[in-house]
Amino acid sequence: MDFKYLREEIDTILAHDPAARSRLEVVLCYPGFHTLLFHRLAHWLWLNNWLLLGRLVSNLGRFATGI
Repeated sequence: MDFKYLREEIDTILAHDPAARSRLEVVLCYPGFHTLLFHRLAHWLWLNNWLLLGRLVSNLGRFATGI
């Protein structure tokens, strides 16, 4: 999986959301960030032919975040 851009995602959220106060808060409390994590994992699984598991992770992410 390619998670090297997560720090940039967190920094972008911090820069554009005045309510975000820390990286830890973004990681723990922001469903949009959680959705990115679920999507990246599901996409990696799908590309590596774990189709059912990728679909399951995608649905779990939707259920967990409501997005």
